Formats: sequence, C-alpha cells, structure tokens
Amino acid sequence: MKTASLLKDLEYNDQKPAVKVLLDTDSSREIRIAMKKGQVMKEHKTPYPIVVELFEGAINFGVNGEVHTINKGDLLSLEGDIPHDLKAEEDSIVRLTLSKSDTAERVKGVAEGS
Repeated sequence: MKTASLLKDLEYNDQKPAVKVLLDTDSSREIRIAMKKGQVMKEHKTPYPIVVELFEGAINFGVNGEVHTINKGDLLSLEGDIPHDLKAEEDSIVRLTLSKSDTAERVKGVAEGS
C-alpha cells in the first residue's frame, strides 16, 4: 500500500505552477499541481488520456478554444492529443492522473513554459 496527501507539504510557487508527484503506482502517476490565482499552463497536449480533479479553488480549463470553468470537487477526463490550457481563477490544487506511460517531467516542462 502507498499513501499520499494533497495537502501535506503543500507549497505554491510565485513564478509558476508547482508540480509534485504524489504517487507512482503500477498503472498511473498521481500529480499535484498547486496554482496561485492568475497562473496559467499554456496550451499543450499529452499523448495519453488524463483525469483532472480540482481539489480546491477554481480553474478555467480551455479545450480546443472553448473555456470550461471547473470548481472544487469537479472531475474531468481528456483523451490524448487534445490541446488544453489552464488558468487559476483562485489559488487552486489540481490532482492530475497520468498514464504510467506519461512522465511528470513533461508536466513540469509545461508548467515552466507558462
């Protein structure tokens, strides 16, 4: 059994979204993205499907040019190769579930490029 917490050791970065791997399992990677209000992750895409849970806050989630507001407790799934972007409307904590074939480094690269 492995355990993790979305709140333990939570740190926001003033310059860019803070990305941290919480769990690395046989089938997935669970990532926490802490975003301060106004921070963005510019349009990008992943080669694999993802699941996004908004644990805290509010995010504008853009998909193919259409903006969807997601709020605390909301879940969404997205197939691979679909352009999307995020903007934090409040300080927010995002839980991102990646395929085991995907990498946390790719997510960190997106956050750093924002």
